[in-house]
Amino acid sequence: MSSINNTNEVEFVNMMDSYSSKNEGSENKDLGFAFNNSDFSDRIFLLDVMKDSQQCSVFEIKTLFVSSLILSAKSPFFYTLFSKGMRESENRHVTLKIAASEEAPFMEILNFLYTNSLNVTSPPILLDILMVADKFEVASCMRYCTRVLLNIPMTPESALLYLELPSSVLMVDSVLPLIDAAKQYLACRYKDVTRHQEELMGLPLVGMEALLSSDDLRVASEDVVFDFVLKWAKAQYPILEERREVLGMKLARFIRFPYMSCRKLRTVETCDDFDHEVASQLVSDALDFKAAAPHRKQILAAESASTSRVFIERSYKFRPVKVVEFEVPCQQCVVYLDLTREECANLFPSGRIYSVPFRLCGQRFFLKAHCRMDQESSYHCFGLFLGMQERSSSYEVDYEFAARTRPKEEYISRFKGNYIFKCGMVVGHRNLFSTPWTSFMAEDSSFFINGVLHLRAELTIRNRLN
Repeated sequence: MSSINNTNEVEFVNMMDSYSSKNEGSENKDLGFAFNNSDFSDRIFLLDVMKDSQQCSVFEIKTLFVSSLILSAKSPFFYTLFSKGMRESENRHVTLKIAASEEAPFMEILNFLYTNSLNVTSPPILLDILMVADKFEVASCMRYCTRVLLNIPMTPESALLYLELPSSVLMVDSVLPLIDAAKQYLACRYKDVTRHQEELMGLPLVGMEALLSSDDLRVASEDVVFDFVLKWAKAQYPILEERREVLGMKLARFIRFPYMSCRKLRTVETCDDFDHEVASQLVSDALDFKAAAPHRKQILAAESASTSRVFIERSYKFRPVKVVEFEVPCQQCVVYLDLTREECANLFPSGRIYSVPFRLCGQRFFLKAHCRMDQESSYHCFGLFLGMQERSSSYEVDYEFAARTRPKEEYISRFKGNYIFKCGMVVGHRNLFSTPWTSFMAEDSSFFINGVLHLRAELTIRNRLN
């Protein structure tokens, strides 16, 4: 019999809450005249206002006249409270203890239960009401607060206030739109991490988590993100043990280690700011992901998307590459650059995209892909170029470009040459595939395998020139 009663109680409260949510704001549902009016009340609240929620000293006792029907219809907490009172006693008096800091929000909530509206618009006060409404299970009031807060222009201060709500409130479905809006606001405002770096040094942990969870940061590469996070952590947590805990337990899941360069991953493995075992595992997972087949990468990214963004690629200014280096018999490296069909489509009609820099013989080189009008054939085409950044000695380099091609899906050489590089100079082929842009991008194009263009560049240092 007890289980049946409990089921009926849940069904009743859900029904009434659903009904009230549909009629929130309706003029003919304003019962404010009945609030604290003995003529329309069947219960008397003895409100014990406590000086401190951790102590039992009563600061003040207030008497309020309430309708058990109105309160029960919109709150499982009050439904249970009044049901218990009715079974146990005919006494109309119900004692309720609240902290002094909860008194004003609680009075606003009681008024809301009668009127379906609030008289406040200040974000801090609305947040206090939101938290007390969660405590007393007034879902309709929580939805109301969320709607009002979403209509107030967001600021960095208000966004952080929302993100710092108690975890029990953050998990409520009606509050999630507000939390998502706060995260999106911070990610959009501080998208250019390098530009706002000094301001971001004062961002609290919840703000940093929101920022790093974004896939749209305007950064050159994940190496830049890692350096930025390390600088922030040292500023916010000068004690090494605390810093290691925050980096390892809180922020590591938002850093996209698989998209960092191998050179930077080597520094992660020896970084004192991370626990050694944690760092080793992060690097190992990143290298495994780099070596995985494309379909396996998609599966890993999809599986971890809800709990971690580590396998999700950001919209980098520079595209990540995989580099294999050789010291003997000569200085040589093989560079792999993958571009999605969408990235290639966005190059038309005159766009370009750069790889992250990679090193050979101590020098920083890069790849550049672009779409340009071929002057000889008068059509747009795909071009690939190699450049060197450093201002130092000149280098004579043999280079070769290749691309995976269907049906065999093997790398086939497309262009090779020899060039003496100086800083800022680039060399390559304007029409790498000797085909118009429309043919290159066609649905049946042999150059895209599962929607990805796979490029390879081999570089060999022949001579260093003064």
